[in-house]
Amino acid sequence: MLMCSSTHQRKSLLVWCRKLHALVSVSKEGSQVASYHRTAPLTIPGKSSWEPAKRQRLTGSNSSSGVSKDRHTRERSAQSKALKNEGMQKHNQRRGNDFKVSSELRKLCLDDFPADREKQVRLKTTQAVKTELSEIVFGVSPCFLALTHGRRKARRLFVKAGEASLRASVLKVCEEAHQRGVQVSRVSKKDLDRMSSGGVHQGVCLEASPLGYLTEDWAVSRGPSTPLWLVLERIQDPMNLGAILRSAYFLGVDRVISSLQHSCPLSPVVSKASSGAMELMGVYGCENLEEMLKLKLLQGWDVVGTVGHQAAESNIRVTQCLDFQITKPTLLLMGGEGDGLSAELLSLCQTFLSIPAGQDLPPGIESLNVSVAAGILLHSLLYSRRSTRG
Repeated sequence: MLMCSSTHQRKSLLVWCRKLHALVSVSKEGSQVASYHRTAPLTIPGKSSWEPAKRQRLTGSNSSSGVSKDRHTRERSAQSKALKNEGMQKHNQRRGNDFKVSSELRKLCLDDFPADREKQVRLKTTQAVKTELSEIVFGVSPCFLALTHGRRKARRLFVKAGEASLRASVLKVCEEAHQRGVQVSRVSKKDLDRMSSGGVHQGVCLEASPLGYLTEDWAVSRGPSTPLWLVLERIQDPMNLGAILRSAYFLGVDRVISSLQHSCPLSPVVSKASSGAMELMGVYGCENLEEMLKLKLLQGWDVVGTVGHQAAESNIRVTQCLDFQITKPTLLLMGGEGDGLSAELLSLCQTFLSIPAGQDLPPGIESLNVSVAAGILLHSLLYSRRSTRG
């Protein structure tokens, strides 16, 4: 304890103690404030010559105090956020322990909430599905017929999210997929456009195994006693092939055979152009049409070729399709766009048919599209077969 010998020293000591007490109070309020201030000028009693202690104060005390408060506020906010996150983690952990959802219930919830399902499949659908073992069938009719007739192995059905999925035709496809255990996913139009490569998908795409040409038992004849087979050579446009298959199925052709070389495959585009008829009928493929025709000639079949309107002016004997009658098993041959039938197949034809024009035709439009011509010729020949039976 300091001993004071005079009244002056006692007063000085009292002032010194008060200042020291104030300094201690400031230190208790917060270390941040104290760190920016040095002690006030103090005199040390008990010496004959008192030396004032130097005080150093940062310039702009108000500014430094504001910085201190901001820093203190940020630290408190960070601490509060950390405590909140810790509390949420504990809450989620307790919730996870209390509520365990079975896989069946989780699947049911996903089916009931398409938006959640969409988030789960979006990344998968944008990459999907075009492998050697699967392809994307698009359009309401192709998808529905692919599901109902089972010639493909259906894997997943993609439906456009929103009001489009509530159309009766789309709901019918979804119901068929559900009955067959095929997963149904709701995705965006952009995803469907990507999967169908810009095709007219009508809000529906189906991931399924591909269809190909049938190569076995193509020479075996089944059906009526006077069957009509349509033989296609080098049809390369999938839209034309699809339209031909649609007409052939609609009119009742007994079989369609195509050359395997220089012909387009049975793709989803063909299925869409056929309005799904490709999903119903087996299309046969033949490596050597010439050998097949020779075999059928030996079996007593009639081989009928098709030529354009300009062939009537040549030395080829041409019969108008309206005048031809089917009296025995018949093969109707149609060539590809541009060149028509090859010389090898033309040499095996016993009869040539043409479609009469209704007026004089200028150059460039003297022939019909192959799919249109096929529809007219098939209707004419099948009608004559029904007349003969009657």
